[in-house]
Amino acid sequence: MIGERELIRRISEILGGVESDDCAVIDAGECYLVATTDMLHRQTDFPDIMTPWQIGWMAVAVNLSDIAAMGAKPAGVLIAAGLPPESDLYFIDELFSGFGDCAAYFGTLIIGGDTDSHQELTITGCALGFVKKDLVLRRRGARVGDLLCTTGTLGGAGGGLWAWKRGELQNKFIEKLLEPEPRLAEGQALAQSRAVTAMMDNSDGLALSLFDLAEVNRVGFQVSENKLPIAPGLAEMMGQEEAVNAVMSAGGDFELVFTVKPEGLEAARKACDLTVIGRVVEEGIWMEVEGERRRISPKGFEHIIGRR
Repeated sequence: MIGERELIRRISEILGGVESDDCAVIDAGECYLVATTDMLHRQTDFPDIMTPWQIGWMAVAVNLSDIAAMGAKPAGVLIAAGLPPESDLYFIDELFSGFGDCAAYFGTLIIGGDTDSHQELTITGCALGFVKKDLVLRRRGARVGDLLCTTGTLGGAGGGLWAWKRGELQNKFIEKLLEPEPRLAEGQALAQSRAVTAMMDNSDGLALSLFDLAEVNRVGFQVSENKLPIAPGLAEMMGQEEAVNAVMSAGGDFELVFTVKPEGLEAARKACDLTVIGRVVEEGIWMEVEGERRRISPKGFEHIIGRR
């Protein structure tokens, strides 16, 4: 079987090289138009406890998170929905209300799309945004000595997944799992700070995000476990070790992970709430625990596709 990231590298070679960013970047005169697309399926992406409205919300949110990672302002979202034949009008009304409510909450609109019939609920979003050319943030740009930072708290979505699997449906982390919030305001503010050297969202988990950034920048990262902003109450619920695993590998948080030049940290802090969790090093992905460091494994959410 082939992992999603290995397959993307293979496809990129076939197509002659595609930049590894959260969005494609298109010259639009004084600005860049950034564009992204994400496909989601009922069986692999939507827990069975999700309401139709939450499915719609998530489908838009995951696309807008990529816009946030570029420091861009959203300009609209296209939605293509493959609806199972058994879908009733209540399901369809709630699904499309979720699309529209999420877009409106983050200051944009559903501007078009397509619908058809499909055996499994399948939703493909395409989000568009604009950013000034001198402010665009990309995955490439991190340098040894830069500080490694994140927005928000981490592991909450993983806590929701943990609770769901145990039937604890009233758990406070469930909403974090089912209704992610892309960090659009933070992304734009960080771009304006001009302190960020590289950025992406961590929707697949912090560990895989670090490996992605390390590959494109040809650097390494050292993370301090005691600096991780673990979601309040998570360690008490599942234990410290499992909480750290949720932060690193569970995915679903949709925070921004980014590097900052040391002299720009004050400007970045003025832009948004952030936590410095480590630094850029020459090689390897490391976790520092009580003065000792161990290698981090590239574990996280990744689709497995096809055969070799």
